[in-house]
Amino acid sequence: MDRIDLHVEVTPVAFDDLQEGLQTDNSDVIRQRVEKARTLQHNRYAEFNGVFSNAQLTTRQMQEYCTISDSGRSLLKNSMRKLRLSARAYDRILKVARTIADLDGSEDIRLTHLSEAIQFRSLDRENWAV
Repeated sequence: MDRIDLHVEVTPVAFDDLQEGLQTDNSDVIRQRVEKARTLQHNRYAEFNGVFSNAQLTTRQMQEYCTISDSGRSLLKNSMRKLRLSARAYDRILKVARTIADLDGSEDIRLTHLSEAIQFRSLDRENWAV
């Protein structure tokens, strides 16, 4: 599980919740946001041979492009300790947080981006299948 970037637990949705008709982005809006983020990443890493996306970053490149604030480091440190995450999970969280920031159109990785990336490690938690 440590080698998988995103862990998403899908829970059943109650019938009544399906009937509420919640407003969500349509596929075209999502596609445009993804295309913009992919173009941004392609341009950002143009000088690096074979690097086209955040997932392909080396540790050295992550130090430049996946920087987080002191409060972000504290959040990640606490999450790593509480969830007993590995060094590999640490790298993957930062890369996913960078991607979430890109999708959000943010130059910086904010706490919300980092928090969301940490949430995607749900299957790293103990007893996730219980």
